[in-house]
Amino acid sequence: MPVFLYKATNPSQTVVEGTITANSPYEARSDLRQQGLRVVSMVEQGTRTRIRQMSETPGRCSAKFVSVFNELATLLGTGIPLLDAIQSVSQQQPRRVHLALTQLRDRVGSGVSLTEAMSEQPEMFEVLCIRMTEVGENSGTLDTTLRHWAEYKGRSIQFRDKVTTALTYPMFVAVVGVVVTIFLMTFVMPMLLESLAESGQPLPLPTRIAKFGSDLFVSHGWELGIGVGLLVLFTLVFLRSERGRRFWHHLLLRLPLFGMLARKQAISRLAFLIATLTKSGIPFLQALELAAKSSENLVIRDALDAAADAVRSGRDIAPAFEKTGVFPMSVTQVFSVGQESGHLDDMLHRLASDYDRQVSQVTDRLATVLEPVLILCLAFFVGFILFATVLPILEAGNVL
Repeated sequence: MPVFLYKATNPSQTVVEGTITANSPYEARSDLRQQGLRVVSMVEQGTRTRIRQMSETPGRCSAKFVSVFNELATLLGTGIPLLDAIQSVSQQQPRRVHLALTQLRDRVGSGVSLTEAMSEQPEMFEVLCIRMTEVGENSGTLDTTLRHWAEYKGRSIQFRDKVTTALTYPMFVAVVGVVVTIFLMTFVMPMLLESLAESGQPLPLPTRIAKFGSDLFVSHGWELGIGVGLLVLFTLVFLRSERGRRFWHHLLLRLPLFGMLARKQAISRLAFLIATLTKSGIPFLQALELAAKSSENLVIRDALDAAADAVRSGRDIAPAFEKTGVFPMSVTQVFSVGQESGHLDDMLHRLASDYDRQVSQVTDRLATVLEPVLILCLAFFVGFILFATVLPILEAGNVL
């Protein structure tokens, strides 16, 4: 008969841990309820280590799960039981999300807590989502914590979609410009310049430049294409490595305009995340560690880890952030004033909103400026080729 490790609370709200023997997790939970205990978590002996290791795997929750957890929080807030809420939300979902929710429902129905059921699917649920669910289950505010996580994840996805949308047209113009330039240099220019070269007349400088580029594309086009492909492949492989990612993140934060955008966007995310976690009942130090794990920029992740170590050793929050040298003075002042006033989460929410607004404004302006700049660049290349072609014809006419 299996042995289950459990953690529960008695009527006096004291945490009790122990083991119980039963045929199934459901039977074990029923026996503990008859003893007056409220089960917080339960796992079969011998599987706790595996679940803990799996829960540390950084899964990626898609945008579909944001709406799923929003609906789930709403249903739980109205008093609907967890199993019925999961069953209701799983309907009309894509196959991948439906299968994940079905597995959650089956595991919770067998007596496993929602946190442990999510930990068994690390490829679907990230560590942050699992930890916030654990806090919600332990504190009895599962609907609130799920709503907080959905709000945080929704803001991140919304920002990413906005940046992608803003840069779609400029990238399209850039790709079209490259394709048009290659077509003109490899097909149009050779035919136009062939007759001019046969005339024996000296070609003007713009025409010689255009002819050199055209000959280079025609004679060594495959070699250039293979070289560019290998360079792109090497860059992608390098950026996927730890050293490459760290190099790119350092470089990104130092770029004149994009570095400011990346820094403010990362600070906005971690400010909103820390505020959300502390409001959900997670201690500040633990919230800081979770924010470090969820940070995509390795430089900021290292800075958060260093700040967490400094706070753990007894230093105040503001000096710990200031010593890292990554965060602006305004951010350290927010942590300083928030710590002294006891309203750190509210001030972090305001900081996140302010940085979101600034990043949104700069992104919109950048996209507005990039469009005409790229169009002008495309017009310059086409105009140069046209000028290089027409100029010798005009000079020949003047000679005649």
